[in-house]
Amino acid sequence: MEQVVLLDESGTSIGVADKADVHHADTPLHLAFSSYLFDEQGRLLLTRRALHKKTWPGVWTNSCCGHPAPGEDAPTAVTRRLAEELGVEGVELDLVLPTFRYRAVMENGVVENEMCPVFRGRLDRDPVLNEDEVDSFEWVPWGDFSHAVLAGVRPISPWCLLQVEELVKLGDDPWTWPTAPLTTLPPAARP
Repeated sequence: MEQVVLLDESGTSIGVADKADVHHADTPLHLAFSSYLFDEQGRLLLTRRALHKKTWPGVWTNSCCGHPAPGEDAPTAVTRRLAEELGVEGVELDLVLPTFRYRAVMENGVVENEMCPVFRGRLDRDPVLNEDEVDSFEWVPWGDFSHAVLAGVRPISPWCLLQVEELVKLGDDPWTWPTAPLTTLPPAARP
């Protein structure tokens, strides 16, 4: 049974809960991550969530999202999920938004409530999709994607929209974004 790490307001672990039971109308704050994979030309790998997902099924989003397991730091969790969802190994990760946090409510009342550090990595090949997690993928130039999202003409997951709003503040070129040390992660996410 997959579990998520529950957090207090400082980002410190206060326990665990079964992932299958944690998302509901009163979802507690828990630890997650998001990752954005770019190729050499600065194109972003977008993924479409599997249609049977409990939260935001069939919605386009950033490259890979997930939850660190109890006792697992965020960089290790990203690496694990990239392999599990996209068949990708050996990606060097940079921390770009260490303290990103959001809360979003689906039309059916299910809530996401996460501290969700954001990582950037490089991938120069197509992924091999795990269809239990990812329905499809697309490579999109970052500038085109970010402009379309901010203009409201590109439907995207609510966390990705909020992350794009923060990422564009870091600059036009994803490869020049400043990075943060892992010590700036929420305490429960640090190595």
